Amino acid sequence: MSFEWQPGQLLFAGFEGLELPDDLARLIAAGRVGGVVLFARNVGDPDQLKSLNAALHACAPAAAPLLIAIDQEGGRIQRLRGPWTQWPPMQRLGEANDLEMTAAVARALAVELSHLGIGLDFAPCVDVDTNPANPIIGDRSFGREPARVAAHAAAFIRAMQGAGVAACAKHFPGHGDTACDSHLELPRLEHDLARLHAVELPPFCSAIEAGVASIMTAHVLFPSLDAKRPATLSPDVMAILREELAYDGVVFSDDLEMKAVADHHGPKALVAGCLEAGVDSLLVCRDPALREEVLRGLERAPDARLEHPLRRMIELKRGFAGPCAPLENSDGGALEPPYADHRALADRFA
Repeated sequence: MSFEWQPGQLLFAGFEGLELPDDLARLIAAGRVGGVVLFARNVGDPDQLKSLNAALHACAPAAAPLLIAIDQEGGRIQRLRGPWTQWPPMQRLGEANDLEMTAAVARALAVELSHLGIGLDFAPCVDVDTNPANPIIGDRSFGREPARVAAHAAAFIRAMQGAGVAACAKHFPGHGDTACDSHLELPRLEHDLARLHAVELPPFCSAIEAGVASIMTAHVLFPSLDAKRPATLSPDVMAILREELAYDGVVFSDDLEMKAVADHHGPKALVAGCLEAGVDSLLVCRDPALREEVLRGLERAPDARLEHPLRRMIELKRGFAGPCAPLENSDGGALEPPYADHRALADRFA
């Protein structure tokens, strides 16, 4: 079996600290981990982060280049802060309602990520902010009107991917109306399919039309569609995405360490449930023990469950994985943070 077809290519892992742990390095070198997710805990100064990412890419086999991912949305959710550009929350872009400006922010964001060898941004959040009491979405959303969120999502995705970084629309089929945080408990929404089509789904339709490279699931229970399983683990919910919306790109789970799923399902059930539902790639963002259990589950999964997810992951990697060439400024020197033009752009939303 080639590296490309190892089941572990469907696992994206996070880790502690500013250096690559030896155990994770061994898994990457063996082709048994497909991607790494960076958090603020992994970020020091620019030289440290470039060295870390270079080490990550160097570990990966040539047949299966590593895809480095990060949550760099803007506002509250951005793992890179000074000296990198501090971007406004997407709510500000929605309020300005200038699609060219939204595209400009996405392009600039992609430049900063690609400079570091980061090929996937878990952004934008395309949830519609319909619940003012929502503790987890709020100003991460482009707004409260589905059409506005849909338009800005498409502009953001096209610009980011046009600049060489894969985007990820989240959280399918919609997290904007929840009243609790899925990191801490399982949210429940009573919305039926008609409501979803009217409010939550239009931004995802727009993202798909824009060619979004990936979509992330919501750890949210929709009892009218599936009384027992949250969207991440629900074939009925994910069939809306795969069959009705005809999406054939990579679908990521949200972090499997989040209490919304971890408190109710063991690692074996999480792996089997994700694959059965139509989720391609599983995120384990911190815990090495859970990472090993998820990896074992993937490696024991039937080939028929892995064929389409691996095909999709290979296609994603062919477009966005691996290190990048250093960027140069107009004088031919290396382009380094702080990025004056980007900071001026971000300041327009202050």
